[in-house]
Amino acid sequence: MRPNPVVRLLRVLGPGLVTGASDDDPSGITTYSVAGAAFGYGLLWTALVTLPLMAAIQLTCARIGLVSGRGLAGAMRRHYPRWFLLVACVALLVANVFNISADLAGMADAAALLTGLPALAWVPLFGIAIVAAAIYASYATFARWLKWLTTVLFAYIGAAVLAHPRWREALAATVMPRVTWDAAGIGTLVGILGTTISPYLFFWQASQEVEEERARGRTTVAARRGAGPQELRAAVIDVNVGMTFSNVVMYFIILATAATLHRAGRHEIETSRQAAEALRPLAGDLAYVLFALGLVGTGALAIPVLAGSASYALSELFGWRAGLDLRPRQGRRFYVVLAGAIVAGMLIAAFGANAIRMMFLSAIVNGLLAPPLLVLIMLVANNRTIMGQHVNGVWLNTLGWLATAAMTAAAVAFVVTAR
Repeated sequence: MRPNPVVRLLRVLGPGLVTGASDDDPSGITTYSVAGAAFGYGLLWTALVTLPLMAAIQLTCARIGLVSGRGLAGAMRRHYPRWFLLVACVALLVANVFNISADLAGMADAAALLTGLPALAWVPLFGIAIVAAAIYASYATFARWLKWLTTVLFAYIGAAVLAHPRWREALAATVMPRVTWDAAGIGTLVGILGTTISPYLFFWQASQEVEEERARGRTTVAARRGAGPQELRAAVIDVNVGMTFSNVVMYFIILATAATLHRAGRHEIETSRQAAEALRPLAGDLAYVLFALGLVGTGALAIPVLAGSASYALSELFGWRAGLDLRPRQGRRFYVVLAGAIVAGMLIAAFGANAIRMMFLSAIVNGLLAPPLLVLIMLVANNRTIMGQHVNGVWLNTLGWLATAAMTAAAVAFVVTAR
């Protein structure tokens, strides 16, 4: 007896779902909350516009992993400048450490709100627990844990509904794009683009496709190289569902804060904690609790992805053994980078570094790194030596190059408005 369609869909979902959900991490939630508080419903259209662009890039990365049998850095290093990949991987690691720090601070603030215990006590607890889970759990267990953690994002949909938005105004803003042409408006728009189409997602997507292949017993590159129609179709479903889920949650976070903070005249917030606290008197205790719980869950989902993406990238670049199914002794260098990134983030957060500052630094590095990296991804995806008959088609190329152009324009706008 064949399983029903829902069960079949759940079996297909994996790397794409986790990658999409990890995009809505505490620093992303803060960015979307700032957008909702400052501009109300005015930037809801960004969730619609960025969806096809990010889906095209992530699907391209997934196809590179499936067809080449290697992660992104591994596929690139044999054909493109090694010096650029080294700079890109180091920049990715630095940006991810700043992002991990901001995410740990957001998780700790949310846990402090819910329990009354000081936030400083939660930073090492969360950090150590995530390191232990990543190193000592099997890949199957770890992947299943990440997959189920994505359900916490439904909290933001619930919080938005409980905030009683003006649905007609929201729908109009969704389909009629509006841009505020000043430093604040451009800066927020650039922040949304940088948070939505981010380099760490590119590396994680390709590497997790390789991990899934290893879990099926294809332990060598030769065994993994090439991809059948069924695998490629499954990747399309997985990535599109994951990116749609990511952007639906983004939409509802902007909607929730627009319906509460902006409507109440609170147009300036600096942290996700302020967003959660502000929801309490305006949308009720349940919305506030859902928002805070979501912060903890999304941080637990995103931090392993942030640390893991940098670890995969450096391991592939230098030819180290890499994989979440390796024992600590087998994957010593891979786990040292992964754990080191989280510990560095813990230390920055524990010493009271400003989370907004960390996100700002991360945005600078990611914003400058994304355009040249996207150019290389698109070149790899159209390189027949690497991809064979599975080079990108017309639609993936069109959307992929549009995403590259959009991120390049965002980087230029960021530099211009930052002066």
